[in-house]
Amino acid sequence: MSPQELQTLKNKFGIIGDAPRLNRAITVAAQVASTELSVLILGESGVGKEVFSKIIHQLSPRKHNKFIAVNCGAIPEGTIDSELFGHEKGSFTGAMESRKGYFEEVDGGTIFLDEVGELPTGTQARLLRVLETGEFIRVGSSKVQKTNVRVIAATNVNLHGAIEKGKFREDLYYRLNTVPIEIPPLRERAEDVPLLFRKFSVDFSEKYGIAPVRLDDSAQEILKRFSWPGNIRQLRNIAEQVNVLEKNRFIQGEEFLKYLPEHAPKSMPVIFDQNNPNDLSEREILYKLLFEMKRDITELKKVVGGYSPSSNSVVPSEMSIIPDSIIPPDSSSWVAASPTNAFVISENVSPRKDLRVSEVEDIEENLSLMEVEKRMIEKSLQKHRGRRKNAALELGISERTLYRKIKEYGLED
Repeated sequence: MSPQELQTLKNKFGIIGDAPRLNRAITVAAQVASTELSVLILGESGVGKEVFSKIIHQLSPRKHNKFIAVNCGAIPEGTIDSELFGHEKGSFTGAMESRKGYFEEVDGGTIFLDEVGELPTGTQARLLRVLETGEFIRVGSSKVQKTNVRVIAATNVNLHGAIEKGKFREDLYYRLNTVPIEIPPLRERAEDVPLLFRKFSVDFSEKYGIAPVRLDDSAQEILKRFSWPGNIRQLRNIAEQVNVLEKNRFIQGEEFLKYLPEHAPKSMPVIFDQNNPNDLSEREILYKLLFEMKRDITELKKVVGGYSPSSNSVVPSEMSIIPDSIIPPDSSSWVAASPTNAFVISENVSPRKDLRVSEVEDIEENLSLMEVEKRMIEKSLQKHRGRRKNAALELGISERTLYRKIKEYGLED
């Protein structure tokens, strides 16, 4: 697809941005549109997965037939089969008459199943049959019916993990995932965020009859650095708030910060109030963890150095002398114990050649902050048997911060 064709497609469907992964997703959607292949759209909530399903439908031979988008996660489990495949009169309480399901209504068109990972396992089996044979049965009926529907599915959950837990059928996953399209989250499209904000500002200025808000350089930098967990949906909501509530139409960084959620991401600058115990930042937990790790390293150095931290007793000299086998050939000095100092280093010995100390220091230096943080959280959770409230209290952080850290480090189990 040429750059001109790509831009034309973006303009037609209101897509803003020029991130490589975004362009790749649009190109793949356009290429598979003319086929009958099933498509699985992957991406976080709020990235605009439904827009890509419309691109596929509008560029396909089915574009003159019906298109329907179904949010599988919003339909109760007890009625999802009826919604998708229809039901017969009297098939369940409240079924006063027969009703067609979406697969019957959209015959010849396209159906977009958003949040397909939320489907109950029984419904997954029914969907697999439709995909493989084009056949379905209404709830309360024994008559097999045919339909010709192209299925485009989307999810924001890890289907591989769901398969391992038995919550999603593996055969259905491979049937849906004929062509995967992955839409990047907004945090990976930092350069596109100011463009999107500007577009939303113009839209709201027309809607409310006001001048659009403009951002200075510092506010735009904040836009780029924020993680946007809600992606485009969150950005649009904040753009609307700023445009409606701000009297000043030129916004600086400090003014813009008040519209962002309290849980700022790692890449954002954090203002920390030492006098406020409720002001819990990333830096606070790191300081606490580093302090405890430093203490453990110090104790380890003492033990390696030849004496116990609980007493001043001297260990036998043969335990404190480094064997010749581990001293580098170019070493001209040695380390031994004395009655007054269990660990004496001659003046010519550099810290590099003191193997016992240097190894400990290497461990200390190579241990990243994230590894330290993860270890301390694991240790605290084990100590309190998974009670997150108690663990958070011991770590000196809020439960909300602990929940986020547990998810970030994959410690849910």
